[in-house]
Amino acid sequence: MKSATLSFPRRYAGRAIPAVLFALLLPGGAAEAQLQPEPLVRQDLPANGSAHWVWVNDIVFHHMADGKAFLFDGDSGSMLGMLSTGFGFGGVVVPGDGSVIASPETYFSRGTRGTRTDVVTLYDARTLDPTEEIVIPAKRASTMPMRASTALTDDDRFLLIYNFTPAQSVTVVDLRARKFVGEVDTPGCALVYPTGPRSFFSLCGDGTALAVRLDDAGLAIATERTPQLFDAEQDPVTEKAVRDGDTWLFASFAGDIVPVETVGGRTHAGAHWSLTTAEERKEGWRPGGMQHLALHVASRHLYSLMHEGGVDSHKDPGSEIWVYDLASRERTQRILLQTPLTSIAVTGDDKPLLFGIFIAAPELRVFDARTGAALRTIGEVGFSPTILVTY
Repeated sequence: MKSATLSFPRRYAGRAIPAVLFALLLPGGAAEAQLQPEPLVRQDLPANGSAHWVWVNDIVFHHMADGKAFLFDGDSGSMLGMLSTGFGFGGVVVPGDGSVIASPETYFSRGTRGTRTDVVTLYDARTLDPTEEIVIPAKRASTMPMRASTALTDDDRFLLIYNFTPAQSVTVVDLRARKFVGEVDTPGCALVYPTGPRSFFSLCGDGTALAVRLDDAGLAIATERTPQLFDAEQDPVTEKAVRDGDTWLFASFAGDIVPVETVGGRTHAGAHWSLTTAEERKEGWRPGGMQHLALHVASRHLYSLMHEGGVDSHKDPGSEIWVYDLASRERTQRILLQTPLTSIAVTGDDKPLLFGIFIAAPELRVFDARTGAALRTIGEVGFSPTILVTY
């Protein structure tokens, strides 16, 4: 009796045959090659999150109906979880107690068309399961993601959401009562910058701001236009500010820091100062990106993405990160980047990490915020990462 022989197409000559394919070619191989299904395993997050966790928000330009938010551990480089967050997604908001994750979201009844519904979805911070939806007016601004599109009042009670239809207003949601409260009209003024437990301001097109006070029910009881904060014609500011107590720090297109202070219920501009020397400004150094400022409050260090560019290059990615001492307003460090970044964020602990992303590259870069040393690069981070949110 002749032994059984197997013949293979010529294109496989001299090549290793995959073990599964070989098993399938043998008598009875199909049954033997069946793989046992792996059981799905679910693991809740710890009750107390790490200061080195970061949310990477993804508007998913490839298919904008399916926004995402990814949670990463900066120390291990591991992805801890993911949220599906709907159309034209901006970013999640994390209250101080860390009990829930709040996410303003938009959905259409036919996926990409049909009846529009806007909601604030609340997710359990440990399981990341959606626990509640608060329906809000279908007016949420669908713009490039900005941190100031959504913000919490200082006591974490009211969630403020910027609307643009193109009429401008702010939706107020009571997170304690889990309900929509109402709207505040902000004609000619955009975005939200909290200044206390019952107050915020919006930036206006003429270089002023509209300061708003709320009552304990979340309804507007007073609005006031501030004096001019910056020259909107000669050197406007970007909306990408960071908060330092009673002061919001804005950067102008040319590279000036414009402090906007709220003291005694009055909002006004403080003394401007420059991120660059006169020579550096001539060379074209200026801030730019989607989220180009980060502040470590405890050390009083301000981080700014910087690039060389012309007028109106304020959206260009940074090739370096410049670090400043806020007390002296002097630069203390220049961090050279191997790849450009469009957004940065720093953790608030005493051993801070500095995170960075580039909207056109699905990776998260992690640095030691004190030394600027690159620690790790985490790959496969969504499709078009935009805004970073730290704990």
